[in-house]
Amino acid sequence: MTMLLTAENISFGFTDKPVLRNVSIAVRKGEIISLLGPNGSGKTTLLKTLLGLYRLDKGRILFEGQAISSLQQKTLARSIAYVPQIHRASFAYRVIDVVLMGRIPHKTFFSRFTAEDMDIALGALEKLSILHLRDRPYTRISGGERQLTLIARAMTQGATTFIMDEPANGLDYGNQIKLLESLMDLGGEGYTFIKSTHFPDHALWVADRVVMLKDGSIIADGAPDNVITSENLFTLYGREVDVHLLRESFKVCIPRKIGNCRCAHT
Repeated sequence: MTMLLTAENISFGFTDKPVLRNVSIAVRKGEIISLLGPNGSGKTTLLKTLLGLYRLDKGRILFEGQAISSLQQKTLARSIAYVPQIHRASFAYRVIDVVLMGRIPHKTFFSRFTAEDMDIALGALEKLSILHLRDRPYTRISGGERQLTLIARAMTQGATTFIMDEPANGLDYGNQIKLLESLMDLGGEGYTFIKSTHFPDHALWVADRVVMLKDGSIIADGAPDNVITSENLFTLYGREVDVHLLRESFKVCIPRKIGNCRCAHT
């Protein structure tokens, strides 16, 4: 099977000390991949190298069989979109204006947005069930709504592959669930997601694959049920965590010390 996005033995460092060491990963169309690892493990750097933002010290990255380094950024932007962590805009743009910015890779410098551009933007908002926010100021919607707005902008860009850096960071529990549900729905339609997370539970619930990074190297890569184990979580975080089957095919992670304390009080 032809891979959508492939990193082959890539290494990268900002100084003499490498951040990524001989990392290889192959992504199939329609996969939801979660990157797990402690702070400083190389998750964000890996995401940015997959976007072609850094010049590698070693290895290569291919998108649909072509070296990313040979593709123009505007061309690449029509297929791959970066969805950052929640940020606060300086100007009170309307939600629809933020989403329309996704059409910029398809425009020339002086061209204006067309009725077709507007239809695409509105369609993305409707797909994510946030069409009612279209005229709201981006600065006055919730963190979860801003994250969905950024996903809508990426969809309007025409991208079907999304690189997401800790998308649930800073969201309340309800908005975390809403975001995960949206990713599941879009993944079912063939969209591809590569996202970093600090929540092993989230990876268990929605990912097709989990890639664990530590000290710039991949220590595990595979199905969530196989990769998210007590042993691997201890290797990553240095904490004893039990992975429990809550009901059929649904697992949760419980820190052992906290879990034991809670049981002692009941």
